[in-house]
Amino acid sequence: MTYHDKLLKAFGANRREVLVSVGAGGLTLGFAMAGQAQAEDDAVKPLNAYVSVAPSGMVTITAKNPEVGQGVKTMLPMLIAEELDVPWDSVRIEQADNDPKAFGRQFAGGSMATPLHWDELRRVGAVARAMLIQAAATAWNCGPGDCATDAGAVIHRPSGRKRTYGSLALACAGVTPPDPKSLTLKDPKAYRILGKFTPQYDVAKIVNGEPLFGIDVRRPGMLYASIVKAPVFGARVASADLDAARAVKGVKKAFVIEGDPNGLFPQGMTGQGLLPAVVVVADNWWAARKGRDALNVTWADHPTAKLSTRGFDEQAAAFNAGTPQKNARNDGDVAAALKASARTVEAVYSYPFLSHANLEPQNCTAEFKDGKLEIWAPTQNPEPGRQLTAKTLGLKPEDITVHMIRGGGGFGRRLANDYMVEAAWVAREVGAPVKLLWTREDDMAHDHYRPGGYHFFKGGVDADGALIALQDHFVTFTNNTSGQPSPSAGMAASEFPARFVPNVKYDVSMIRADIPTGPLRAPGSNALSFVFQSFIDEMAHAANADPLAFQIKLLGTQDVVGEAPARYGAGRMRGVLKAVGEMSGWANRGKLPKGEGLGVACYYSHQGYFAEVAHVAVAGDGTLKVRKVWVAADVGSQIINPAGAINQVQGSVLDGVSEAQHQAITFENGATVQSNFTDYPLMRIAESFPVEVKFLKTDFPPTGLGEPALPPALPAVTNAIFAASGKRVRSLPITPDMLKA
Repeated sequence: MTYHDKLLKAFGANRREVLVSVGAGGLTLGFAMAGQAQAEDDAVKPLNAYVSVAPSGMVTITAKNPEVGQGVKTMLPMLIAEELDVPWDSVRIEQADNDPKAFGRQFAGGSMATPLHWDELRRVGAVARAMLIQAAATAWNCGPGDCATDAGAVIHRPSGRKRTYGSLALACAGVTPPDPKSLTLKDPKAYRILGKFTPQYDVAKIVNGEPLFGIDVRRPGMLYASIVKAPVFGARVASADLDAARAVKGVKKAFVIEGDPNGLFPQGMTGQGLLPAVVVVADNWWAARKGRDALNVTWADHPTAKLSTRGFDEQAAAFNAGTPQKNARNDGDVAAALKASARTVEAVYSYPFLSHANLEPQNCTAEFKDGKLEIWAPTQNPEPGRQLTAKTLGLKPEDITVHMIRGGGGFGRRLANDYMVEAAWVAREVGAPVKLLWTREDDMAHDHYRPGGYHFFKGGVDADGALIALQDHFVTFTNNTSGQPSPSAGMAASEFPARFVPNVKYDVSMIRADIPTGPLRAPGSNALSFVFQSFIDEMAHAANADPLAFQIKLLGTQDVVGEAPARYGAGRMRGVLKAVGEMSGWANRGKLPKGEGLGVACYYSHQGYFAEVAHVAVAGDGTLKVRKVWVAADVGSQIINPAGAINQVQGSVLDGVSEAQHQAITFENGATVQSNFTDYPLMRIAESFPVEVKFLKTDFPPTGLGEPALPPALPAVTNAIFAASGKRVRSLPITPDMLKA
């Protein structure tokens, strides 16, 4: 089961109140027409769950999915507005609450917003447009075929008469919604909104610092909560000085949550259960934090208290020296092919655990009243959060309302909802609205980390410079006894270049480590791309080959390799490799000054094909400067919002290079060592660099852009480092000591 499959699995009438579904759970239109039987002077008339029209002609479009900076609050309404045929400057956008009955699945993850909604939301707009046409046709006593639309109005073709959408909205209450499949969607040549640079809808509020994010939520009579959990994941509270915390001015309550240590590793992607903790509640955040500082908590012994990064390194080396636990793939005869190779390479690669490091720490506001719970959460995954909260508190899911608030970064961390459960529990305990706000240190100490890993490679090329053998012993992590990798710690048996090399062997061994892990932007791919694309570059140099030409040769001549769901568009990857070579002036790389070099990498993930070239300079003291990165991308036939698309690609590249240069989470005595940006730094503005992006338009359905540009950025930089300095980077993060002359 792919990451996308797991993600989707985890998310689980009369004419005026009809649900229209298209395909296998694809389109859900919640036509709430009962609300239209209102007075004529009501300001806004809803056509369906997504579209409302005011008498002025202003159209309100509901954005169904959570917004965490990826731009879907703008992009998804653009799909509706295009087919509705309304000018973008006549559109206002409202964020939906969590409502699976009206909107189906609402989540932000896996770069799935575009592929899931490309057809569905265009049909939402087309249905609303058809209803407006029918209302006008009824008023004019003509057939709908005599009518057309233009810029928010219906036009009677024969006479030129015009009715604005605002004047027709009420009449739509008497219109039966058509079958969405029966409607013809616009020819892309007629697009007025799609494909146009469109700023994020909230950009003015962001720039002006207006209240917008979860951390900004305020409720009447709201209290503030700070929660402290064990540094060793899941350990119980042994003692806490609650009286000292209560003595702090402004503190209202301090109490222990017994929690459930077994909730540390839930099944699926719903997030942790309620873990043991101590909570301080006060009438302001500072008082809550001061009360927390006075707690003097001690924690019970825990069996994972001896875990350490050094111990993981030692176990990985021991696994490699022994027999792998299991084999994942075995094509041909790798041992014989290596023996027959003209040149062979052996290399050990590793990468660390990573924190998501959202700039906005985890937070949630909750209010429990009369048996009902209301939640304001910057979540990527609201419905599983509602279900988990209901289960933990013993409530019915229908008694919980979740308002989706914009998140200050997500990157996969807010797919889990542990902070939602905590806020709900505390709000019920104190009987008042409560905002729970984690500290930066909480965020880093209790993340669902991107797991680390180790790869022990052997490869061989023949006399013609072809890669004929590849062996990888992958040592990863597990948090259970089932023999399954921890979340985001696995590797598919089809991992490239499997199927493109005649002799391939993938072995796997797993280290037991009870550390919470989860998806981080481009899960799995963000690490696997670094090791595999770096080792392929090593093999290219072993073959005395041009690394870009080596990659193209490796892809062969077929357009598609394998069957769904593991199909690989080799032709599409060759296309982006050739494009990025031209963009970067790859053929002229030999003219670069001493100490500078270009590196290339490519990767397929989240349905996108990406090739990237990095230009770096390495000084004699090991100082690294990334000068530029070029990106060629194939994500199908249409870029919905070029402004958001370029932003996502550039941000992904900068994010990936920041990980490569700076970031590592390590463990000692079962706890996270790093605590803040002082010892877990992010890339600063002075380190940034230009990222040039080119989208190749191909005849495939559009796919997402939040993640697939990140994976090849890391090996493009490390391969460029080798070209510039002869230093091969096989472990991350990159340090000056690795690169010194």
